[in-house]
Order: sequence, then C-alpha cells, then structure tokens
Amino acid sequence: MITSTPVSVSILSAGYCLHPELLTLKGGTIKPVAFPAGYALLRHPQHGPILFDTGYSSRFFEETAKLPASLYRHITPVVFKEGESAVERLREAGIAPEEIRYMVLSHFHADHIGGVRDFPKAQFIYLRKSYEAVHRLGPIKALRAGFLPGLLPEDFTARSLPVDEYSPQRPLPPGFPFTEAYDLLGDGSLLAVEMSGHAAGMIGLFVSGDGYDYLLCADTVWSSRAFRENRRPHPAAGLIMSDRKEYRHNFDRLRVIHENFPGLRIVPSHCREALALWGTGGVR
Repeated sequence: MITSTPVSVSILSAGYCLHPELLTLKGGTIKPVAFPAGYALLRHPQHGPILFDTGYSSRFFEETAKLPASLYRHITPVVFKEGESAVERLREAGIAPEEIRYMVLSHFHADHIGGVRDFPKAQFIYLRKSYEAVHRLGPIKALRAGFLPGLLPEDFTARSLPVDEYSPQRPLPPGFPFTEAYDLLGDGSLLAVEMSGHAAGMIGLFVSGDGYDYLLCADTVWSSRAFRENRRPHPAAGLIMSDRKEYRHNFDRLRVIHENFPGLRIVPSHCREALALWGTGGVR
C-alpha cells in the first residue's frame, strides 16, 4: 500500500458537462460527450468522512444566472438534477453536512467546488498557490480561469488549511516521478502531489483502501484513454490551461505512473470509464 493509514474510498459524481471529445482527446469525436463532475468520499478511521472536491450543485446555476458568468454555462453546458449533489448523496447515506471536518480541493474550477458551501464545518485543504492564482481576479479573468467566487463561503479563508513548501512531506516509493508527497493529515493517509498545468497549483491525491491504491488525479487528464493511449488534448484546450508546459510535464508523469504501477487505480475526475469501473453507485 502506498499510504500508511488506509481509508475507505467511494468514487462519486454530481452532474456533468458537455464537451466535444476532440478537445480533450487527440482523435476524439467532434460530438459533445458527457464528462461527469467526479468527487470522492474518503472515510478516515479517526477523522471520519472527508471529501475530495464536490462536483456541481444547484448553486452553480445561481452563480451563472447573469453576465459575464452566464457565459460559463453557455460555453460548457451543464446537466444537473436535484438530488445529485454531494450533500444530498451523503444525507441519503446518513452523513450530515456537519460531519465533514476536512475537504481537499484539487483546484478551484467551478465543477470541483460547486458544493463547498453545503458543508458548514469543513476545513479546506488545498495548495496555497492554487487559491492565490484566482481569488484576486476580476470577473472576466476569473471566468476565463473557471472560477466562480460565489461558490465559496464568506469564511473560506478562516476555515482554510493551505499547503505550501513548508508543509510536512513523506517520501514516495521508488518508481514514482515524484520523490515526496504532502502528508495532508500528518498520518500518511492522504498524500498529495502537485499536478499543475490544467490549473495552477492543482493537486492529485494518493489514497489506499479496500485493498487498492488510488491516485485521484483531478484534471491532469479528462479520461483514462488519454494516458493509456498517449493521446493528449487538442491544442485548442491550451486556451484554458494555466501552463501548457506544466500540463505536458504532468501528463507524462501520469503515463510513467501507469506504466510502473499498473495495479494502481488512476481516477481522472471526469472519466466515465473510471466511474463505471470503480464508482460505487452510492455512498459506502
């Protein structure tokens, strides 16, 4: 096992967006394809339920009701039904919103933070430079960065536990293209690595549980086919990337991980295949 403290892992989704597959995968179809807004519920033996991102919620439509933010939902059509949000799925499983003490945010795109406000007691863990890259942006630049400030609670900063170069790290096993990972809770259960490029300061998360190792790689790729078949996105996708060079670097890192650790479950946030293979269909 990669991590020293196992957790139970549920791979879930809350809504989806529509994009031409061609933009996300070289040689893909030009037809719009559904990309689920994935997130994960991690049950920690001491800290209880922890969320990695949230997917969409109905608040996304409230925040994109007027210009310029309404351009977001026109450029990237979103499909979301009541009852699909993370908070509602957890309630159905008997987990109250107040029970979520920690939430790990891979980055600050709206499809990853759509349900953040639904969890009033959560403390937020993220790479400091990820938030610094977006929180002072004006409306147009924030929109271009995929960030809707109203999705975050007013006390977001007070409830934050940002990670930076001074945060505790642990060595990773030989064969990984990362030598160390951020030890988010100090017990080896959640090990985060920077995978910037799609968004500044984006993190992926190594977790182990239920007999498997996982890498929740956020938007390092949009599908498992991308790293498995070495198919990068269309060059036009670079328009929404924070750094094309970093994206290529971390795409290549993901391929190395796949080749060196074929048993590791790599979970892109928007991959229908990964969700079908390892998604629980409900909260465990």
